[in-house]
Amino acid sequence: MNKWKIPFSNLEIDAEEQAAVIKVMASKWLTMGEVTEQFETAFADFLDVPYAFAVSSCSSALHLANVALGVGEGDEVICPSLSFVATVNSALYCGGKVVFADITGDENLNISPADIRKKITPSTKGIILMHYAGYACHMQEILKIARQHSLFVIEDAAHAPGAAISNGTVAGEVKLGTLGDVGCFSFFSNKNMSTGEGGMLVTKRKELADKIKRLRSHGMTALTLERHRGHAHSYDVTALGYNYRLDEIRSAMGIVQLKKLGRHNSARKKLVEYYRRKLAGVADISVPFKEFKGKSAYHLLPILLDHKIKRDGFIGYMKSKGIQTSVHYPAIHLFSYFRDKYGFSEGQLPKTEAVARRLVTLPLYPSLTFKQVDYIISEIKNYMKGRGIR
Repeated sequence: MNKWKIPFSNLEIDAEEQAAVIKVMASKWLTMGEVTEQFETAFADFLDVPYAFAVSSCSSALHLANVALGVGEGDEVICPSLSFVATVNSALYCGGKVVFADITGDENLNISPADIRKKITPSTKGIILMHYAGYACHMQEILKIARQHSLFVIEDAAHAPGAAISNGTVAGEVKLGTLGDVGCFSFFSNKNMSTGEGGMLVTKRKELADKIKRLRSHGMTALTLERHRGHAHSYDVTALGYNYRLDEIRSAMGIVQLKKLGRHNSARKKLVEYYRRKLAGVADISVPFKEFKGKSAYHLLPILLDHKIKRDGFIGYMKSKGIQTSVHYPAIHLFSYFRDKYGFSEGQLPKTEAVARRLVTLPLYPSLTFKQVDYIISEIKNYMKGRGIR
C-alpha cells in the first residue's frame, strides 16, 4: 500500500466504536437484531422521519427504493451522470430505462431542474437525484416538477447525512433525505459516518415502509429476531425479496458514529472554509458551491482545473508529494458499459462532460489539520507556477 503523507480520506473511529463492537460480539447475536433496531430508531429520530431501515449498502437502499416505488420494464427514470454508478444501476436492476439529465453548471454540480423538465416523457416514472458533495439539489423546483408530472423522487443522500435546507420558517430546517419519497444513505468507509459497509433507507410513507421491511429480508413476514422472541414460529414469503440486512456489528458502529456526526460535520465545514480562503487567489482553479445557501455535510472538497491544466499531470505531481487526490466522478454515461449497451456518447451532456474532465477532489476528513491543508495548498501553488501548462 502507498504510504501517503496526506491520504484522501481517513476512517474516524476510536475506542468507543471498538467497545460497541466487542459488546455485540460478547452477546453472540450478530445478525440483524436489537442493536440494529436501536440504530434505525436513532437515525429516524435524527432525521425526524417515522421509518428507517438499515441495509447492507446505499446501493441496496437505492435498489429497494426503486422496487418499492414500482419501477419496471421500460419505465424511464431521470438521473444525474455526475454520480457514483450505483445511483443509476438501481433503476436498471428493475428493468428501468435511465435518462440522464445534465448538471446546473460549474458552480453547482447537482442535477439541473431545467434539464429534468426537458427530459420528461409519457414514460417517465421518477427522478433519482444525488446531493453532490453534501450540497442540496434545487429541491423545491425538483419537487414541484415531480408533483406536476406525478413522479416519484428518490434522494441519493450518500454524501449528505446531516445536511439540510430551510423549511421556510425563521429558524427551521429540514434534513436532506427526507424531502422525496425515499432517502438513501451510505456508511461506506470514506463517508461522513462509517460502518465499513452499510446504508440506511428512510421514508415518511407507511405503504412504502411496509414493502421495504419485507423486501429487505427475502420477502418474509417474520424475521429471525421475531421468531427468537417467540412472536412467531413460522413465516410466509409474500414477495420476491432480497438479503439486504445490516448486521449487529456494523449497527453498533453506526450508533456511535451517528453521535459523532454533528461534531465531524462541523470540523469538515471549518476545513472547507479554510480551503476556500487559501484557494481564492490561486490562478486556474475554482471551487464549486461558493454561492450555496444551506447547510452542507461537506463530504467532498471538489476543485475545477482550468481547461489548459493537464489533470493527469496535476494528480501525478500531488502523488509525488505524498498527497492523495481523487476524481468524483467520471461521467457515468461515458463508461464503456453505457456506451456499448445503451448507445450513450460524448456531447449528450455538455456541462457534465466539461466538468468531469476537470474535476479533482482534495483530501477532506475531520482529523485533517490546517497545517496539512497549508501543505496541500503550497504544493498546488508550486505546480501552477510553471508545471500546470505543458
